[in-house]
Amino acid sequence: MALHCSRIFLGVMFLVAGINGYFVIFGWEPFIATSPEAMALFEFKYLLITEKSLEIICGILLLSNRFVPLAIAILAPIVTNILLLHLFLDHSLLPLAVLLVLAISYLLFSYRKNFTGIVERKANPS
Repeated sequence: MALHCSRIFLGVMFLVAGINGYFVIFGWEPFIATSPEAMALFEFKYLLITEKSLEIICGILLLSNRFVPLAIAILAPIVTNILLLHLFLDHSLLPLAVLLVLAISYLLFSYRKNFTGIVERKANPS
């Protein structure tokens, strides 16, 4: 049950955040307020487009329960950056950032067997 809730929570959060980011990209008023500190980090639009596209794709993957380990691997550094941003620059959404970290950590723990191959000391090519 917790696995399902974590996956759905992350899927919804990143799908909504990604779509909201495209409102900013197109110059429309976002339906959820964005952090000015976060937007200052995206001086170049291609970075914002890339991140928001990945968020939408991963949100859809999590919600459809397809390629979940891939979505976790893509979202882990994004969640880390979100936590660091809200820890050091903008404290307003720090509780949400902590929830994201807890949810992705739980998913990472639950799918840990899918990641064992990337931490092999001496990996052999196929």
